[in-house]
Amino acid sequence: MLLEFKMKNFKSFKEELDFKMIPSQIKDLEYSLICKIVNGKKISGLSSATIYGPNSAGKTNIIGGMDVLRSIILKGNIRNNEKMTTPDAAVDRLELIPNIESESDEPVSFYIKFLTQGIIVEYKLSVLLGKFADLEYDRKIISEELIINNTMIYMRDNDLTIGKVNNINEFLIENFSKDTAEKISKTNLDSKELFFNGMFKSLYSKKIFDIIYEWFRDDFKIVYHADMIHFSPVISSENKEKKYYIDKSLNKAIKDFGLTSKQIAYPMNGDKDAIEPLSMIESKGKNVILPAEFFESFGTIRFLNIFPIILMTIIKGSTLVIDELDASIHPMAIMNIINIFHNDEINKNGAQLIFNTHNPIFLNNALLRRDEIKFVEKEDKGSIQYSLSDFGTNGSNGVRNTEDYMKNYFVNKYGAIKDIDFSDIFTEKMRKEDKN
Repeated sequence: MLLEFKMKNFKSFKEELDFKMIPSQIKDLEYSLICKIVNGKKISGLSSATIYGPNSAGKTNIIGGMDVLRSIILKGNIRNNEKMTTPDAAVDRLELIPNIESESDEPVSFYIKFLTQGIIVEYKLSVLLGKFADLEYDRKIISEELIINNTMIYMRDNDLTIGKVNNINEFLIENFSKDTAEKISKTNLDSKELFFNGMFKSLYSKKIFDIIYEWFRDDFKIVYHADMIHFSPVISSENKEKKYYIDKSLNKAIKDFGLTSKQIAYPMNGDKDAIEPLSMIESKGKNVILPAEFFESFGTIRFLNIFPIILMTIIKGSTLVIDELDASIHPMAIMNIINIFHNDEINKNGAQLIFNTHNPIFLNNALLRRDEIKFVEKEDKGSIQYSLSDFGTNGSNGVRNTEDYMKNYFVNKYGAIKDIDFSDIFTEKMRKEDKN
């Protein structure tokens, strides 16, 4: 369960972003909160968050920041990738991260707090990447810190400080020696390698490393540009001999969504990396099979690719972050998905959904809590992010949960909206056309 994410000097966010999934002290939709018990204490988290703001305000940069930190943790260093691995170029080319307006070599900083397997993890990372697009800069890690259940385990800067590792005794490697591990660690720090993935894993606690690494790999799913997702089913052994694979759950969902054909199937040709879906059609007594993209709407294809990821998120209790989830998908489908994440009888494992959108229909006090509605606005100094709950309830700017959020958003009560008028451009263009 994601609790908090921070970043600074990341693209348009020159100042620190603090993205919280920790509930505010409000009474909205309390049934939707995720509650876990850790060491006898209740820990609560939001089950969803929706990010609003005009184009180029920085909504996607929040998702991009999470994606970059996840990638750094998984590969264990701050070097560029040799090949492009994702539509998010900054994941593979870290020189694209620093704020474009920065005049000096300011550090890029990340902080994340999450709960997994009964452990509250806090991880901090600060790196020097030079100025924007500086390919020649000798980048380096300037600080790295790991905190487990509010206890500092290690803090790495120019030196290395080992904290109260006795608090994680049950997770330490066999025959652990703090003096030996600390001595070896201090003489082998690499300015581009994470201490976490290297010496902490081998000299301190592989168990803690595995718990954290697996959360980033398996339970912190980030989809950058949702329209580029292509779902391929995992075929069980008993279906290997069949010509086509038909997923019953997927077909039921896609029929509710709006399927044109009889059903969707996948060819059992294991030669391809990505198995393309097929539409099975009945036409005048004949069965016709076509590539689904030839017959179904773009929105149906997008839903077909996204739904399995959402379903697996609910089953596993993961955190799913999606850029432009609702593009080309009817808002009623998205509203139902949000309600599923809010339903503790279905969302038993505490899954979370975070996505950005331009659709104001989700600004609804019966659908979202005020702290689940996030806004991003771009000012002279860069992007800022805030929640609807940050307005409080008192005074002329206060927001109560009985208000019409969508109406107030369009009259600019909450900010994060931009007046747009293209009429001058069209008027001038038509004037020139008339002269010709």
